[in-house]
Amino acid sequence: MLLQVLNLIGVAAFAASGALIGVRRELDVFGVCVVGVTTGIGGGLIRDVLLGIHPPMSMERWPNVAVSAAVSLIVFVAHTAFSKLWGGVVLFDAFGMGLFAASGAGFAIQHDAAGLAAVMIGATTAIGGGVVRDVLVNEVPLLLHRDLYALPALLGALLVVSFSDLDISYNVALVVGTIAATGLRLVALWQRWNLPKTRA
Repeated sequence: MLLQVLNLIGVAAFAASGALIGVRRELDVFGVCVVGVTTGIGGGLIRDVLLGIHPPMSMERWPNVAVSAAVSLIVFVAHTAFSKLWGGVVLFDAFGMGLFAASGAGFAIQHDAAGLAAVMIGATTAIGGGVVRDVLVNEVPLLLHRDLYALPALLGALLVVSFSDLDISYNVALVVGTIAATGLRLVALWQRWNLPKTRA
């Protein structure tokens, strides 16, 4: 039950980030909804393909699409309530990333994926929707920026898998993994932590 709730919250958070980007790019209502829905279900879609689930549950379950579309419409109508659009995008994206990293890894474990595979699938679930969103609006994906993005996702997924191996409560693992991934992402943004790059 908690996994399903986390999944829908993650879908909503990513859809909001996608819709905010659409508003920022001055797309019409259809464009905002397309970006929002694609962002909301993109990570889950990639996860299902990697796990060999056909048709993908992210598209087959109507709540995922319905929640994404509803949130996108709300953001389109009430976007003036967000005083700082980019700040809202970053916040929703970090929250969605943390939720999907944990729930993606948990979902992979439930489908008998090995530990390493579950970590990688969890991280891919977390970053997939954001990458699709950025490609749609012709922006360099956050994954490729210098700031920490993929590493927090890997941490959240790793914690879920580690807790599972230690027979710690599944719900506890999901909550801890979500908080750890989201927290690291937000702290990294606040402190401006980043990875080194090559010198010219």
